[in-house]
Amino acid sequence: MRPVVESVSIIRKLPLILGAIRFQETIFALPFAYSGMILAADGLPKFTDFLWITVAMIGARTLGMSANRIIDRHIDSDNPRTAMRHLPLGILKTIDMMVLSLLSTILLFVAAWRLNPLALQLAPVAAIYLAVYPFAKRFTWLSSFLLGWGLAIAPSAAWIGIKGSISWEPVLLSISVAAWATSFDILYHVQDRDFYIERGLHSVAQQFGIKQAFLFSGILDIMAIVCLVGVGILIGLSFPYFIGCLIAAGLLFYRRRMVSPENLGQINIAFMRINSYVSITIFTSVIIAILIS
Repeated sequence: MRPVVESVSIIRKLPLILGAIRFQETIFALPFAYSGMILAADGLPKFTDFLWITVAMIGARTLGMSANRIIDRHIDSDNPRTAMRHLPLGILKTIDMMVLSLLSTILLFVAAWRLNPLALQLAPVAAIYLAVYPFAKRFTWLSSFLLGWGLAIAPSAAWIGIKGSISWEPVLLSISVAAWATSFDILYHVQDRDFYIERGLHSVAQQFGIKQAFLFSGILDIMAIVCLVGVGILIGLSFPYFIGCLIAAGLLFYRRRMVSPENLGQINIAFMRINSYVSITIFTSVIIAILIS
């Protein structure tokens, strides 16, 4: 039986909202956005560019997460794994997430406007994509791939924020992020396979089984590292970057040692800790490689 939770005051809502959208997980995509930014600037960018790219990334991710919470609130309520989230419990109301979605969209558009015309022109495309991708699990097992591309916007968007144009370097970095993010989302939703089957929802694990989901994930991890190496070769980055790629590969291998089709007990640790280490490692290696070149 679900506990009854009383409404909270407006003063207490901010930390609750940050918890609801898992604001701490911004660390997954933001370092890749900063990597795209530094590569585009070929060094440290102007402070104003850094500021508005940060604002745009926070706005975009907040929009995606708040839209996800709104769209999936009934599914989350029925899923034992997610039933204790803020909306199912009634700690926060749907209107809270709707206001947050609106404010984050405004934040994204203002930041894009302050960056350059191309960033502003593409902001509606990013906003629409981030607002509707949560519907995918209702129609296709490719839903994790669509989430991966949501995170993959970050490095190319940051590149555009600096240069006002796009080229193959950030696109290849975005493909790497898409593969990496899709891989861990596939593994994360292995936990929900039985629930998805029961509710008629779709995922890689629901469609192909848990062992095949792990195989998909492994192939995507390899693809992510190959693309990261390709970025370094294409741009001509120095050796510290490739050391970072090697460390990232080791982290992804270690993540696969932590969880298996027969042992999902540490999947939350693998999801949060290892993925944050990967993104920070690549960001750090980009900074070092650029600054010593």
